[in-house]
Amino acid sequence: MSQSTVNVQAYVQAYDQIEQEIEGLTEQQLKWKAAPESWSVTEVLAHLVDHSIVVSFRVREILSGSEVRLPLFNQDAWVSGQKANEGDAKDILTAARALVQYNSLLFNRLTDEEWSKTGVNFKGEHVAIAAIVPAFVAHVQGHLGQIRRVKQSEAESAKANNAI
Repeated sequence: MSQSTVNVQAYVQAYDQIEQEIEGLTEQQLKWKAAPESWSVTEVLAHLVDHSIVVSFRVREILSGSEVRLPLFNQDAWVSGQKANEGDAKDILTAARALVQYNSLLFNRLTDEEWSKTGVNFKGEHVAIAAIVPAFVAHVQGHLGQIRRVKQSEAESAKANNAI
């Protein structure tokens, strides 16, 4: 699989949609949670940075020729353990963009052979670097939908509270 087959630009631009979606939200809206166990928009953003960190590690582990299983992470524990909702969405997005940009520099250097290198995931399945990148983009898209749902729930909650 060649670099032209893997859409590195879609990977780089994944956060453009996120930024557009959260544009104009107040700090209160970014931190609002439907329930204690659900994620706020800020927590979703922190999770995406965490996922970028893990993807970065997985890709580099594959490129190194390591035969260890690619790491899994406990996303809920990571989000709560780092007190993600106390973070600032702008800072989180800055970190996300930096990781994505740094990874894209690597991706643009990969040969066809390197794109096809595989590692073994936590399920015991072989996964190629060429599959990891579009999977990350799809993951961001899924969380974009989650952000939209959180925004809608927050707006409905605010409307109901104002009606009281």
